[in-house]
Amino acid sequence: MPPLRHFTRNFPKRAAELTDGGSLYWVVGGVVLVRQRILDVWQDQEPDGTPCTALVLDPKLVRVEGRAMRAFQGWRYLDPKDAPPDLGQQTGGAAEMPEAMRRELAALALL
Repeated sequence: MPPLRHFTRNFPKRAAELTDGGSLYWVVGGVVLVRQRILDVWQDQEPDGTPCTALVLDPKLVRVEGRAMRAFQGWRYLDPKDAPPDLGQQTGGAAEMPEAMRRELAALALL
């Protein structure tokens, strides 16, 4: 089975940073909810032969502290201090909250 990949048009200028512990953060319904570690970055091509870049992802999804964020296109590099913390690092029971409640609280900037 091929590795899990996410395809994008342009090769990132800071690819070495991505593979040195970087993650792809997924915005779902206007809230960053999960991240996936980026294991490698490859030059690749679409089925029609168009060149593209493949981000090779760890299949494990890591839930993060929900943070309201507009969906965006293109590369965003998050400094470690700006990245949302993993839910396992939170205190106060946020990791055990129902997903819908956590999303609502994040949308209100209360979590």
